[in-house]
Amino acid sequence: MSNSYQILHGQIVNEGQIVYRDLLIVDGFIDRIALPGELGNLPDFPIIDATGLHILPGLIDDQVHFREPGLTHKGEIATEAAAAVAGGITSYMEMPNTSPPATTIELLEAKYQRASEVSLANYSFFMGTTNGNVSELLKVNPLEVCGIKIFLGSSTGDMLVDEEAALDEIFSKVKMLIALHCEDDPMIKQNLLAAQATYGDDIPVTEHGRIRSAEACYSSSSKAVARAKKFGTRLHILHISTAIELELFDANTPLEEKQITSEACTHHLWFTDADYATKGNLIKWNPAVKTEHDRMNIRQAVIDGRIDVLATDHAPHTLEEKSQPYSKAPSGGPLVQHNLLALLDLFHQGVFSLELIVQKACHNVAVLFQIDRRGYIRKGYHADLVLVNLQQPYQVTKESILSKCGWSPFEGHTFQSSVSYTLVNGVLVYNQGVLNTGIKGQRLQFNR
Repeated sequence: MSNSYQILHGQIVNEGQIVYRDLLIVDGFIDRIALPGELGNLPDFPIIDATGLHILPGLIDDQVHFREPGLTHKGEIATEAAAAVAGGITSYMEMPNTSPPATTIELLEAKYQRASEVSLANYSFFMGTTNGNVSELLKVNPLEVCGIKIFLGSSTGDMLVDEEAALDEIFSKVKMLIALHCEDDPMIKQNLLAAQATYGDDIPVTEHGRIRSAEACYSSSSKAVARAKKFGTRLHILHISTAIELELFDANTPLEEKQITSEACTHHLWFTDADYATKGNLIKWNPAVKTEHDRMNIRQAVIDGRIDVLATDHAPHTLEEKSQPYSKAPSGGPLVQHNLLALLDLFHQGVFSLELIVQKACHNVAVLFQIDRRGYIRKGYHADLVLVNLQQPYQVTKESILSKCGWSPFEGHTFQSSVSYTLVNGVLVYNQGVLNTGIKGQRLQFNR
């Protein structure tokens, strides 16, 4: 199975530039980045014709929930990684709120072993936290694990960390990146009681953004930032959903020097609370999709640097689960297969440039997590690449959905662009709609 190719006649989007270049991939690595025609006659290297296509570094998604072990009726590492590579995501970092949650080294390594057997994409897994597992957190090897995850707001899975002493111990003792889900649980519970007083058991999903409110997000994230500054913690706040939280982040410090960083997810860049009327529980996420004002400000923060990276928070549930009444329907939805296409639609709409999308979804993720030789198109780097056709529309149909849950909030939408090819470690794993399931991704390594 070939992991060596010539990729000819494409436009490379990389490090702030779009240029016509040919690529030579040798044994899974980028060997040469050449001017058109410069590679000459290389009959031993199969050709991928990239005429009319843009070549991007494979996206690195720093927040996914692939549901294995224990929740495999929703998704599996194999199915969700397949959906990811079909969408141009070549590496992912998966969250610990599985069943059982990955809160010990033994459970964490079991997930790595499973991924080595079935994942088409490259992978890393966050170590989970509880109010009492600091001793396990300190065993984590920062060269082989992406980070530590804390849920400061309860979401899918029972992993809420809410004891002040436990948080102080984690923030002061853990010396690697800590990623946070920030929502104030007592405030949410109070908002939920108010909604129940008004609506009884029939709360409309349109109340979700008021129940899991902007104030609840800001209360939690601002306290986390203050704690991180007190202890000098390396903090990464996930899925920013409000305009008010953006004041917590710095647009002026180079990313390599930041101690506190942030992420935005595609659903908060795409949907607003007006979409609850048609999408209902399908766009019920935690934290909630909020107002047009919030969306507009998050988009601007991506542009100006207060938001450092883009991700999905891919979190599938079955359609049966999502079809329950609001109070019972879980939060989350599948996004990895259509994330890049949604970002490219935002490019077509004039919201983001191609260079910015690559910076935030590829380069900056590699820099922020200090990932070894990925996230850029550079000589000597792993050949993780996605080739897209900006002029070939792609309609999302139920039949085309690869996530195990079998639905998408984008179903019926026609994106303006499509993914033509995806290479993982130099192997063509997605070829114009056809998956190559004979290869497996690699465990991400980190330069810390």
